[in-house]
Amino acid sequence: MERGTEIYRLKFAMAITGVYFAAEVIGGFLTNSLALLSDAGHMFSDIAALAMSLFAFQMARRPATMKRTYGYHRLEILSALINGLSLWLIVGVIFAAAYNRFFDPPEVQSEGMLVVASVGLAVNVAAGVILYGSHHESLNIHGAFLHILGDAVGSVGAIFAGLLMLFTGWYLADPIVSILIGLLILYSSWNLIRESMSILMQSVPKGIDLEEVRLAMEQVRGVHKVHDLHVWAVTSGIFTLSAHAVIDGDEDFQQVLNEIEGLLKDRFRIEHTTIQLETEDRERNEFQPF
Repeated sequence: MERGTEIYRLKFAMAITGVYFAAEVIGGFLTNSLALLSDAGHMFSDIAALAMSLFAFQMARRPATMKRTYGYHRLEILSALINGLSLWLIVGVIFAAAYNRFFDPPEVQSEGMLVVASVGLAVNVAAGVILYGSHHESLNIHGAFLHILGDAVGSVGAIFAGLLMLFTGWYLADPIVSILIGLLILYSSWNLIRESMSILMQSVPKGIDLEEVRLAMEQVRGVHKVHDLHVWAVTSGIFTLSAHAVIDGDEDFQQVLNEIEGLLKDRFRIEHTTIQLETEDRERNEFQPF
């Protein structure tokens, strides 16, 4: 997926989300609905998340420098992590407000709440459709998509609470639904935070088996053993590898290196590699005492 397409999708999703945010805030205050105000707060975080993702993508397009040799790609992961943590912060605010309403549930204007929540759901679905095509390819886009998805769940919850209050007058449904929405947001954001931390800790990327990589490299003709093998991700979809490969002394070093690099690129999508080739004699000498 081209970065230009991702940036266009982010801008479009941010525009329609921003327009509706103002309407939902007004609707939440007019109807006295915590579920709607919670949804509006989450929608505000959607705007911030989309803006942050857009900024990260723009920065990631900058070329590498002598000080930042990998460029600004890690900003995408930092953006995804901040998006995930901001979801947790919003859930905390929702829980606190819901707790206060449990003891004295105020009256809610259910009809207006239903109208606003229904329009909000339509907006969230539209924004989600825009981002869906890219969210599997970028952790940054995935973070923004989770904000939109959580907001859509919030709108569904607000509609459900509105219908329940409209037909039963049970206003306790408003804080209860708000808590359920918060729990769903926590569940959906956990993987985002975990994957972001995994990349920042330079763990082996998801979907890559380090032992499988080692065995594949050792199947290249002339390679006896691979050690000091490390694989990590700079950002979503950009994998880096460093390793030492022990080969026969009479092999063509450049040919062996080309075969290893081709294998890593075609089979594991690892294009950035640093491979040190060494002979068996050299490896033995490295461990002999002086």
